[in-house]
Amino acid sequence: MLSAVQYLDYHNYGFPNHSYALQDPDGLLAVGGDLSVQRLMDAYRKGIFPWFNPGDPILWWSPQQRAVFIPAEIHLSRSTKRVCRKFNYHFSVNTAFSEVIAACAEPRGDDQGTWISEAMIQAYQQLHHQGLAHSIEIWQEQQLVGGIYGVAVGAAFCGESMFHRSTGASKLALYLLGQHCQTLGVELIDAQIDNPHLQSLGSKILTRSQFLTKLNELKNKNIEWNHWRQHKAAIHV
Repeated sequence: MLSAVQYLDYHNYGFPNHSYALQDPDGLLAVGGDLSVQRLMDAYRKGIFPWFNPGDPILWWSPQQRAVFIPAEIHLSRSTKRVCRKFNYHFSVNTAFSEVIAACAEPRGDDQGTWISEAMIQAYQQLHHQGLAHSIEIWQEQQLVGGIYGVAVGAAFCGESMFHRSTGASKLALYLLGQHCQTLGVELIDAQIDNPHLQSLGSKILTRSQFLTKLNELKNKNIEWNHWRQHKAAIHV
């Protein structure tokens, strides 16, 4: 099947049309290239994202269906609110990006692998240094217990990964991301590939065409992401 996929090199920053994405595996569009800031931002602005195992070639994806969140529609359950009050969580914004992505890269449960390689970590840290990638951090006293990170594309936010080390912390990070997106005027959070956990948090499904149409409406809107920084603050839920 890979013979039908376009191979990228270090001099070719273009991506093929989404109509060339494979059906099996769903959404595989291109292979190769690099993780430079220029290529990554070109990909995100076109609704394409990298996802591959360490040691494998870089794989670029545009699946037929896209999981998304509407920021204003992200709500916490009563049980999660109780947990947040019980543990007295605090949050911050863009103060521990490196720690968040490193935590997201840690093995989880019985799965001892991770798709967030050292190359991916370095690439997204470069995006963060240029004000293009952002994080929400959840703290219990001085311990980082949850968080989420992703890439800003105009009035859209492309979520990459989230983690928790304490009950409810990743759900809280997503909720607070939604709150901040509303404040900034961000209208859509891309969650990429749907799964039961995202569904439990209120994800919606858009077709590829619907998602790309919405992204094209949002990607050139001027959002003041550089002002998006906050040190530890109390959480009111």
